[in-house]
Order: sequence, then structure tokens, then C-alpha cells
Amino acid sequence: MRTALDADPVTLDEHERNFVERIRRHGWFRTSVMGDDEGPGFSYTTGFWLTLGAPEFIVFALTPEIAHQVLWDMFNDLKDGRPRPVGRSLDDVFANLAAYVFPVAAPHYPDLLGWSRWFYGGDDFACQQIVWPDPNGVFPWQAGVDERFACLQPDLSEGGWESLLQRPN
Repeated sequence: MRTALDADPVTLDEHERNFVERIRRHGWFRTSVMGDDEGPGFSYTTGFWLTLGAPEFIVFALTPEIAHQVLWDMFNDLKDGRPRPVGRSLDDVFANLAAYVFPVAAPHYPDLLGWSRWFYGGDDFACQQIVWPDPNGVFPWQAGVDERFACLQPDLSEGGWESLLQRPN
């Protein structure tokens, strides 16, 4: 797979060289986008797909520092062979609350994953969204969710989060 790591450094600007160097050094890079009137802030990875053969991740409405720690932990867990199954409650993503991961539908890539698309030369990589609950432990698709928190995490999946939940037998 050709990526921006294969580019001649002379053809890259300072930001691109820095981005590529961090992926070369650490195996991945976190990009954070500040929230505005159009939507909440978010952070996403670039390099998981190349380095680990694992999806990239995106998470909304966390501070860049918290997002970075969560994403570093995800990188290390995946590196250690601990997969993140889609639609199953995960109790080890955050220290004190559950989380889920869901695939991000490709039509969302252009608006959200610019650096990853640049690095991979298109949309030929997987990405998953980390979803967290409100302070009462209620997820955005569940009844009783605090709407102040639910609106901070757009559903980026193709069929809706609920359609991807793995129900216990």
C-alpha cells in the first residue's frame, strides 16, 4: 500500500513532513478539529490502518488531551492483540464508563477525515467511531439519554447504531 510515507520529502510542505514524521516515529498521528456552530469538535487517527491493519478511529466532543490518551490506549490494545468488536459494550476504553465502536460510512470521510484521506491517497481504509454515554451511562440511541450529550456525537454509521448492536443471546 502506497501512502504519504512513500512521498519524496521535497514535495511535502512543513505540515505534511511533520505529519509523516510522527507516523513514521510513533505508528500513528492524532488530528483534532475544534467544534464550531456547525458541529462538535472531534479527534481522529491516521496510521492504525497501515501500522496495525486496524481501523482508524474517530471520537467526538472530548478534549484533545483526553482523546489522545484514549486513542493511544486503543493503539496499544490493538498492538497487543485486543480487538475492538463492533456493536459490543466495551468496558476498557474509558476508565469509568462503557463505550461502543461502530464503522464509519465512507460518505462521511471527505468532511471528517481529511488528513487520513491525504495520507492514504483516498478512501481505501476503514474507520470506526468510538461512542460514549451521557453522565448517567445512557447511550445516544437509548431512551432517556440527555440530549445535551447525545447531540455531541453524530451517528456516522451506514444503517444506524442500533442496527449494529450485538444482542446478547
